[in-house]
Amino acid sequence: MSDHVNDLPEATERRLEELEHGLFTSDLSVNEFLLVKEAGFHPVGLVMGSSIYHTGIQTRKWSQSQELTKLTEAMYNARELAMNRMEEEAAELGADGVVGVRLDVNYYEWGKDAAEFIAVGTAVKAEDGVSRRNKLGKPFTSDLSGQDFWTLSQTGYAPQGLVMGTCVYHIAHRGLGQALSTTGQNVELPNFTQALYEARELAMTRMQDESTRLGASGIVGVRLEEKSHQWGSHTIEFLALGTAVTRTGDPVTLTKPTTIISLDN
Repeated sequence: MSDHVNDLPEATERRLEELEHGLFTSDLSVNEFLLVKEAGFHPVGLVMGSSIYHTGIQTRKWSQSQELTKLTEAMYNARELAMNRMEEEAAELGADGVVGVRLDVNYYEWGKDAAEFIAVGTAVKAEDGVSRRNKLGKPFTSDLSGQDFWTLSQTGYAPQGLVMGTCVYHIAHRGLGQALSTTGQNVELPNFTQALYEARELAMTRMQDESTRLGASGIVGVRLEEKSHQWGSHTIEFLALGTAVTRTGDPVTLTKPTTIISLDN
């Protein structure tokens, strides 16, 4: 075993040892598995990271829209811990990257003031033996599907990392006078519009900042997620996620992959 692992459970080390002896596990579908092979990689194992994180309490003003910076920091740090541990597993397997990454948040009855943050994906290694690790020397991460990963590789780009930005924002409540003044009218609610706009912008900007640190030329597959978690309807987390990419060569004309399996219904 190498010395990459620093805070992974003992059971994880045993599982990774088995994978290092030639067995591989993957949550890729059959078609995704074959397309990853077409792209010049082979899976070496299903890797994951987990962090159960307690989020603190932050006071907020009922009538004021504002970012809740302590909660933003908690949600970001918890996901980073999970992502880092997944990357540690991938590095232990000698992988070049992790594809099909999923980030989930679970709440349990026995810990209502805490949440488990999980990162799961399939570690892959380049078949030509040339390292495909990112600018930071770590295995690249990507939430692209096997199909999208193959398409990206055919167009002269390579993933550098799954980048994210988050913002937990409290949306001000409307006073009785404000509510009555718009009763029965079609009218924009500028306070709500501005608050949601600003929250999304903060999440997007932070995602782009992560991409810049990786030296990426762009971000693909961007999605914006909104979650209230257990804070109530007026406190929302805005999460921006995407795969940072760099150009590695000249674009090519896409051809149909030779190993796609077609199943008739």
